[in-house]
Amino acid sequence: MQSKLQLKSQSIKEKIIEIRRALHRQPELAFSEHQTARLVSDLLKSLGYEVHEGVAGTGVIAEMGEGRVFALRAAMDAVAIQEENPVDYASQVPGVMHANAHDAEVACLLGAAVLLAEEPIDGRVRLIFQPAEETADDTGRSGAAKMIEEGVMRNVTSVLGLRVTTSLPAGVIGLRPGAITAASDDFRLIVRGHSAHGARPHEGVDAVAITAQMVTALQQIVSRRTSPLKPSVISVSTINGNSHSPHVVSDLIEMTGTIRSFDEKLRLFLREEMRRTCEMARALGGDFEISFTEGYPVTLNDQRMVELLMLAARDLIGRDKVVFTEPELDAEDFALLSQKAPGGYFFLGAGHREGPRAPYQPLFDIDESALHIGAALLAEVARRAIGRRGDSDTQERISSFLSFRNLAKQA
Repeated sequence: MQSKLQLKSQSIKEKIIEIRRALHRQPELAFSEHQTARLVSDLLKSLGYEVHEGVAGTGVIAEMGEGRVFALRAAMDAVAIQEENPVDYASQVPGVMHANAHDAEVACLLGAAVLLAEEPIDGRVRLIFQPAEETADDTGRSGAAKMIEEGVMRNVTSVLGLRVTTSLPAGVIGLRPGAITAASDDFRLIVRGHSAHGARPHEGVDAVAITAQMVTALQQIVSRRTSPLKPSVISVSTINGNSHSPHVVSDLIEMTGTIRSFDEKLRLFLREEMRRTCEMARALGGDFEISFTEGYPVTLNDQRMVELLMLAARDLIGRDKVVFTEPELDAEDFALLSQKAPGGYFFLGAGHREGPRAPYQPLFDIDESALHIGAALLAEVARRAIGRRGDSDTQERISSFLSFRNLAKQA
């Protein structure tokens, strides 16, 4: 038998899809989400929320109720990709696309806002519509960091967020306690040699040849210097030389890339190993400079939040639609919010009917039929976390789940 919340979420299913498509047609890059923020704030005001606009530039905060504060968050920014989907809701902004599913996540949170407005919780809900998850400003601060500075996490007891993903079938919920997304660091590596004509490379120091060996050596750090039981990645993403002639060997090569890890000690170890590996440039007659830009930390899920998520999801969609997932090496600035209060971050499956549609690609798209499930789950967890705190049935079921999990570990 479906709950009132399930029935209500079904009734607004098409509206949530309509919102997602409106956002998809008009994507906006980080810190420029003006039209998106206007759509969000107008809808929230119509629902009776107390709305604060212009937070961290283009962010929106909406609140309703009194008492303990439970926060729900969605990011609003798109990415610089030209969409190639032949659909009537394709991006109308050249070179910009919601290839990150943030349009879907905003639509889910707005759906949750509708559900919570019609059946308020016994507490205060704070809805966070965040700019700039994908990038940082000139000072290195992402949207979450800037919103935290402006007080978005003040008095928050718990915070919940979701990622709409095509890596899970539509309607499946993926979650896990502990680390769920990775820490990220970017690097910039300069290799210096001495220029020479391509016909007489022996007269110089070939920065290209040194770079080729360094790329191979950097890849061996993860495969040979770290435990295979501790996932990590070093990716060299760009290589550019300063010569514009095919006849002249570059004397300066710039490489950029990213590092991902789930452990702070490993994070520091990878940086130090990269510095040590790069010393080979000097052994080969060249020189190097390497610098790191610290990105987002590991997103850590609070155990109690995962338990509430698991129970709410099983009640809403059934036990078979809730899975424990492996952590992902993608990074998320939700991690900054969950450092300020116990956090829960989960995956909402929206795998496309026509097969895999990888994110950050021109043909990325989702199965929209799952979006109302995300809205219902956001609302239900907020209701249980605050509105039914101490509910004996919920507590008994959490205890039962923990006992079962402990037995499973021993088996």
